[in-house]
Amino acid sequence: MREIILAVSYWLHLIATVIWIGGIAFILFIAIPSAKQVLDADAGKLMGEISKRFTPMANYSIIFIVVTGAVLTGFNRQFSGIGNAGNSWSLTLIMKHVLVFVMVAVHFYRGLILAPKIARTEPASEKASLQKLSLNLVKVNFCLGLIVLLFSGIISILN
Repeated sequence: MREIILAVSYWLHLIATVIWIGGIAFILFIAIPSAKQVLDADAGKLMGEISKRFTPMANYSIIFIVVTGAVLTGFNRQFSGIGNAGNSWSLTLIMKHVLVFVMVAVHFYRGLILAPKIARTEPASEKASLQKLSLNLVKVNFCLGLIVLLFSGIISILN
């Protein structure tokens, strides 16, 4: 039974990660450039619609990542307690979790604080500045996601 729980948890963890990080990659490298090229001034409208559809998927992915990550960590024999960096595996896991926490914080800051602020902002120059900040935060999350994936690879060989 333990193996089935671990296999399903690992599978869901990977699916959620692919959806979140893959979605960010799609938005940054395909949707935004294509929308700007084809729609020019109306690109923001399309990106707003894409964001409305992607954000709930990202939110559910984050929930799955946290829950399945806790299951995977708890079942791992190398895990020696929260905050205990007694070996390379635990230290890498702690660094990975810190980065995931930052990613989650950035995601929810953008969605719950920055997006409503952008919607309320009237001067076009200030709105553009906030939109640029939002895009830069998406780029930060993408880079952090790549580092988290690197840490996952390191953890898998230390296991």
